[in-house]
Amino acid sequence: MPVALAVVVSPRLPGLLGPGAWQALAGRPVVALPGAAGTAEALRAAGWHVDDVPDAAAAQARPDAVVLLTDDASAAPGVEVVDGAPAPPGLRLLDVVRVMDRLRSPGGCPWDAEQTHASLRGYLLEEAHEAYDAIVDDDPVAMREELGDVLLQVVFHARVAAEAAPDRRFDVDAVAGDLVDKLVRRHPHVFGDAGPRDVAQVEAGWDEIKQQEKQRRSPTEGVSRSQPASSWGAALVRRAGRAGLPTPAAAELPDRSPEELGERLLGVVTAAQARGWDVEDALREAVRRYAGELDAAAEQRTTER
Repeated sequence: MPVALAVVVSPRLPGLLGPGAWQALAGRPVVALPGAAGTAEALRAAGWHVDDVPDAAAAQARPDAVVLLTDDASAAPGVEVVDGAPAPPGLRLLDVVRVMDRLRSPGGCPWDAEQTHASLRGYLLEEAHEAYDAIVDDDPVAMREELGDVLLQVVFHARVAAEAAPDRRFDVDAVAGDLVDKLVRRHPHVFGDAGPRDVAQVEAGWDEIKQQEKQRRSPTEGVSRSQPASSWGAALVRRAGRAGLPTPAAAELPDRSPEELGERLLGVVTAAQARGWDVEDALREAVRRYAGELDAAAEQRTTER
């Protein structure tokens, strides 16, 4: 008798079956092609009887009408197909983790196997800058590729950490779990009972929640010092303003647009270069001094309370 139905299952998620699959399996003998071996094993572990068959022809030659488990919808032409495991968003992320595991495991790539957090850290900055450039260029093709490279760095570092000593060990699930918990915790207006908020209220609430979590004493804590000096300074000024602490006096800004400002700043860079000065170093030193002033102001405010 012919195959009654073909149920397409996912090799990546062998234990996942949707309602359509369970309806198809009910009351019928089940056979599985090699690509569906994982699902066959999961069903057997749950008490189902599943026979393995080498190909669709062997399934068609059975004397009874069977349900065929397969990972390929075209494996049984002319047979009604049921999508047994609708793919959830993010399914290909599991492939990223699987490929990285293969690269770092014995028999994988010798270069990947010898990398450490320290040897990889430069690549993280490099890939982030390239993704930034793609966004500035509004190039969706480049964005897709460069964001993938950033994702690779996250998965790579998590895989390295999974091999660390017990007191330093974590894995990609721990990274994802911490992120999910943080997003839920910091969006009480979405996941809790805080009620609707506008953008300003969301930003204020985010800062308040972060302060409760981190118990930071100064706006300088948690701000990366390795970022460009202009970004570092802007972050400190922004945080200081929200915290009610002093901010540097604003300079005259006669420029009528960001483009004009950019031209003027480029002129400053040119003039500094002519004198042998490094603009980045000069600004970084000024921001460093301001960070020290912020720490002192925050400490004084704490003492006065």
